[in-house]
Amino acid sequence: MAADDRLEDDELARRLREAHRRVRVLPPAEKARCARRYLAICDLAKRDPERAAARLEAFLTSLDDTPRGKENPLGN
Repeated sequence: MAADDRLEDDELARRLREAHRRVRVLPPAEKARCARRYLAICDLAKRDPERAAARLEAFLTSLDDTPRGKENPLGN
């Protein structure tokens, strides 16, 4: 694996963690739907990181339009 590939993987991993944090705080009805979509993107990232990154970007954009749940004060 070339060093440049590793940097792209790190960026994808960082964005996946961001998406996970955002899904975790959604209201239950939205959380279930978004969690399934998030898991599908994670699965795709194993096979095709470029397509996963594109889908992740669209997913994060859609989360911008989703009402947020209450933040967990314990950070869990």
